[in-house]
Amino acid sequence: MNTCKNCNEIVDLNYCPNCGKPVKLNRIDGKYIIQEIVEFFFANKGMLYTIRKVLINPGDSVRQFIAEDRHRYVKPITFILITSLIYALVNHLFSIKAEDIYQQSEMFVGSVSVIFNWMLIDYPGYSSIITGFFVAFWIKLFFKKYGYNIFEIFILICFVSGVTTIITTIVAIIQGITHLKLIETTSYLLMGYFIWAIGQFFDRKKISSYIKVFISFILGSFVLGFIMVVVGTIIDVIKYQ
Repeated sequence: MNTCKNCNEIVDLNYCPNCGKPVKLNRIDGKYIIQEIVEFFFANKGMLYTIRKVLINPGDSVRQFIAEDRHRYVKPITFILITSLIYALVNHLFSIKAEDIYQQSEMFVGSVSVIFNWMLIDYPGYSSIITGFFVAFWIKLFFKKYGYNIFEIFILICFVSGVTTIITTIVAIIQGITHLKLIETTSYLLMGYFIWAIGQFFDRKKISSYIKVFISFILGSFVLGFIMVVVGTIIDVIKYQ
């Protein structure tokens, strides 16, 4: 007789009759690692499933996640962090530079430049999380009649941003191999996808939905950019006093 380590039920079989947990876990070995990777990328709730659904039909997919079924999708925060990690690995291999993504202005100097590069080049997933809160605030304001709270809107942004990060990663690989300048052009196309995906979530038939999302994106990005410039400037002032 054994005791279940999860619920302390007396167990005389391989699985606990109360909670269903196995009495003894298999050892972690190479087979276990391979199985975990395969299940993560190819199971119903794997990365490929989530990417495909959010890429093709983002509105219905995220509404389904919020209101109906959260089992088949990768969790949104996990999704954006993993896609960012994949991008970071590709970035390390192909050394993506700031000028590949955005045109630096004269204000992008010193600590300000470091902050922008950290967010836009090195860790876009983390940048998407931070930016998402600012953009979500404006989207909540413009679409308040739909009844979604700011956290549900933030989840929507995480899913969409994760897809844009994956696409950027694929383009970065192609650019690294072919040496063609593709990422900057792709970033504009992905901004269009972002606006389309968020607008579709609310009302795909109204042009005003996409206009509101565009304005929300600009306002959210502007507020975050302003904060980054202020923080970077303060750091430089303190550093060089």
